[in-house]
Amino acid sequence: MSIGGTGYLASWLIMKLLEQGYSVNTTVRPHPDFGHGEAGEVVIQGAADGTLGILKACLNSKTVKRVVYTSSASAVAFNDSGVEMMDESYWSNVDSIRASNLPIGPYFISKTLTEKRALEFAEEHGLDLVTLIPTYILGPFICPNMPASVHTSLAMVLGDQEQYELLINTSMVHIDDVARAHIFLLEYPEAKGRYICSSDIITIEEMSKFLSAKYPEYSIPTLEYLKDVEGFKIPGVSSKKLLDSGFKFRYGLDEMFDGAIQCCKEKGFL
Repeated sequence: MSIGGTGYLASWLIMKLLEQGYSVNTTVRPHPDFGHGEAGEVVIQGAADGTLGILKACLNSKTVKRVVYTSSASAVAFNDSGVEMMDESYWSNVDSIRASNLPIGPYFISKTLTEKRALEFAEEHGLDLVTLIPTYILGPFICPNMPASVHTSLAMVLGDQEQYELLINTSMVHIDDVARAHIFLLEYPEAKGRYICSSDIITIEEMSKFLSAKYPEYSIPTLEYLKDVEGFKIPGVSSKKLLDSGFKFRYGLDEMFDGAIQCCKEKGFL
């Protein structure tokens, strides 16, 4: 079963599972994104309660062999450690996120607390659960709306200046690699605990140069313009544990941006 089948990652994952001969059940909800007016604590509590409800159902079924839970790098990278590179031992600091008053803070908190509670529940009840922690997911998409991670990653192409502060130091991974990593962890007998999934990292300056050279038809902001952009420099995250388990990434930045931009053109977003 895949939860939230109309979302960016889930829809792509379902496609990959079907291609590999799996039968897939999924769930959908009429409004796949939280409304901007929803209170932060409602979002946080809803995510945790929903996930634990699913895990209880898996436990009670007596037939579920393993659960692969999709977390987020936002459950790892937002802390005060000061390191340049993080692994699965790091967790985001919920108190610091709350104090920052970031508009997207409730999402970061919900991913952090929900993953922790999921792992605690699995440990307490003997449920085989592993978590996958992707960074910004980029590439083509088969869902009807532009995914949030694609919108942020393409902020320079789209001219969305409010998003630039999120691109100071960006870890990215191709949608197909994330979907394949889920299937890999489902099938890998020795999988245990948390797994970061990120193939590339690029600074805002490097992204400007990359996009300007690769897509000259778009008005990409210059280095001079970007020098005044302030934001949170998110540390890099290491996929060593996933790679050491035998997984291999197939795609790089070229394929990520090519796929996303081509898809946006086809769907009328560009």
